[in-house]
Amino acid sequence: MGWGSAIFTMPLSPKCNMSRFSMAVITHVVYGHHIMSDDDPYVKIAKDSGYVLSDGGPPGSTPVDFFPFFQKFPQWFPGTYYAGFARNNRWIIDKLHDYPFDKVSEQMAEGNAKPSFLSTNLEEYNRDGPDHPNTIADIKGAAGQMYCVAADTTWSTLSIFFLAMVLNTEAQKHAQKEINLVIGSGRLPEFKDRSALPYFECVLQETFRWNAAVPLGIPHQSLEDDIYEGMFIPKGSLVISNTRIYNNPFTFNPARFLPKPEGNAEPHPNGPFGFGKRTKAYYTLGIVLVVTLPTRVRITMVSVLATFDISKAVDERGIEITPDVLFASGLTNHPRLYRCHIQPRSEAAKALISRIDTSDMY
Repeated sequence: MGWGSAIFTMPLSPKCNMSRFSMAVITHVVYGHHIMSDDDPYVKIAKDSGYVLSDGGPPGSTPVDFFPFFQKFPQWFPGTYYAGFARNNRWIIDKLHDYPFDKVSEQMAEGNAKPSFLSTNLEEYNRDGPDHPNTIADIKGAAGQMYCVAADTTWSTLSIFFLAMVLNTEAQKHAQKEINLVIGSGRLPEFKDRSALPYFECVLQETFRWNAAVPLGIPHQSLEDDIYEGMFIPKGSLVISNTRIYNNPFTFNPARFLPKPEGNAEPHPNGPFGFGKRTKAYYTLGIVLVVTLPTRVRITMVSVLATFDISKAVDERGIEITPDVLFASGLTNHPRLYRCHIQPRSEAAKALISRIDTSDMY
């Protein structure tokens, strides 16, 4: 049994919990760092930063967002809680930017830095000098944002997936039946199987939609006065996109994406990954295929469904415990702690898992 997103262990590597799994790839890409244990300082940095993001208040909707002068008031003054929270935890965000930067800079000076987003940009900055378009603060900020947000959203999405499977056993069984027919029991799913698993793809997309890791998108600020569809948007306005545009949005229903008459032919939820030109640039750069949440989550979810059954935990009296759908409010959506039961689907699945070499996964 596991306790929600806090101590649940990922099935493909029993020694690696969900948060560490979520951090591994992005840490390597952004900083060239290989996470080897849960005691790794990069794991602590990401968890602390995730706490600040999750508990820092609704994005763009705290009193200090509407009344910026609150940031100068003492913490005991009514309405200044989140301003005080930001002051008290600023050191966490400073460490997110400074610690990896200092480590990579040190490795570069010693000549043993591994290729990464940060080392590549620092090399260009050092080469171009004052002609470089970005500052050190820009490079630190971009690296820190990639690291923290990618790790946190992956962790959150996988936690939401397990919660959805606990509460929607019919959808889980339907996806597992499809996986059985396409893949059998002798191997794990691969990327080449994607087109043959349409219902599983619906489960994935419904996980993104049902309780999105970033439910209202990332707040942006308008740089100039603008008019959008007849609405005047003054310079400096906070703009928050609403990603919920579906029928019965609180119901977990993967079939909504299937073509009619099997489903409702509703569109996939692209909102969590940006809108308009930003989305096109995101996909054109190929980032989504290498680093980001959809690819990692897709292969993890389908591998879990191929090998494990996810069900409700039971209490001391043998009565099933139905988790409440409760989330921490903040920039990212993290389920509150919940109990669930996870076990291999069969002896064949157990044998398959035991044969996987995870020594170089992280």
